Amino acid sequence: MNSYHLLILLISLSAAFAYLNLRFIKMPFVIGLFFLSTIMSIIILSSKFWAYGYFSEIKTIVAQSNISHFILEIMLGFLLFAGSLHTDWAHIKNQLKPIGLLAVGGVLFSTIIIAMLFYACTIYFGLSVDFIYCLLFGALIAPTDPIAVLGILTKANVPKKIETIVVGESLFNDGVGVVMFIALLETLNSGSNHIDYIHFGTLFLREAIGGVFFGLIFGFLLHKLLKSIDYYEIEVLLTIAFVMAGYSLCLYLHLSGALAMVIMGLFVGNYRQDKTMSDVSLEYVHKFWELLDVILNAFLFIIIGFVLLFIDFKTAYIFISLVGILIVLLSRIIIVYLPKYLVPSFVNIDNKEAKIIVWGGLRGGLSIALVLSLPESEAKQLLMIATYFCVLFSILFQGLTIERFAKRLIKK
Repeated sequence: MNSYHLLILLISLSAAFAYLNLRFIKMPFVIGLFFLSTIMSIIILSSKFWAYGYFSEIKTIVAQSNISHFILEIMLGFLLFAGSLHTDWAHIKNQLKPIGLLAVGGVLFSTIIIAMLFYACTIYFGLSVDFIYCLLFGALIAPTDPIAVLGILTKANVPKKIETIVVGESLFNDGVGVVMFIALLETLNSGSNHIDYIHFGTLFLREAIGGVFFGLIFGFLLHKLLKSIDYYEIEVLLTIAFVMAGYSLCLYLHLSGALAMVIMGLFVGNYRQDKTMSDVSLEYVHKFWELLDVILNAFLFIIIGFVLLFIDFKTAYIFISLVGILIVLLSRIIIVYLPKYLVPSFVNIDNKEAKIIVWGGLRGGLSIALVLSLPESEAKQLLMIATYFCVLFSILFQGLTIERFAKRLIKK
């Protein structure tokens, strides 16, 4: 099966699942797609007991498609640019303190908390896992993913302040999480179990600061080009070219493409936008990226369902993964409530808002893509099932209950 046939399969499954969800199941869009994709993967997984030949063929096709590469090196840039393009910088700026604290300090601190508790958990269950793998798990599961929850928060009439914090945090902490993960993965691939903190810090700063500056430069160049013409077809084409070329160039230069796309999207979507594009161009550019965002998110949540095919369901792994869900939730509570009590005037959130922010911190496709990019090992199998369980719980349980939870808090 070639790339074109895989694309046909993805589009067909996305369309079929989206229709079934809207017509019969009536879950929020991406949650419904993830649910149906998981059901499909369970059916395929069970086929190894009654049609092993077909199961083996499907697993080979999925393995050869290189899911991690497709998400991290192709889809992520488009998704982050689309998300930031539609984000209002004025709202982000008003909540920049809590967003910055959660997106940077929160990810760093959460990574350490999760790594330490997860490491203790593996020792308790008698498994020998190097601490570097626990740090990698912390880095890949710490970033939040607002895709599945944003529409629900809006429907629940959540105050704009909370929605802005959740959106802003997720846009930036994706980039921070990826940079941390890459720095840790480089340490692992070097063959050393000891972290060179100076090298780690240098790599982190280069990726993060370089990505931000790259995004500003490319955003300014795109802004100038869009301003110089008034032809919506070409303006849409320019945005596509800048995202593809810019993200690829960042990967080549070892800069954070994720942060670069967020900054570029915020710049183009907010800086003197009314003077950059006509009303017609503005409408077409935003509608195009809105549609592309929906399509790619449909692909993403179909794809991550297939991860079940690669998981080794050992009993100890399942128990550790269930504890891992609690560890991730605990770390989320700590990074939201700790600054609330230590620097209340800095974050400026009340108890109701803190509870919604905690429960609205969903994990998604980025975590799955990162864990798949790990080198093959026994530890990878453990991290794969732990990551999948956390994402499954996050999307299906937190995602389906956040609306009722938020409405009940707001009414109090």
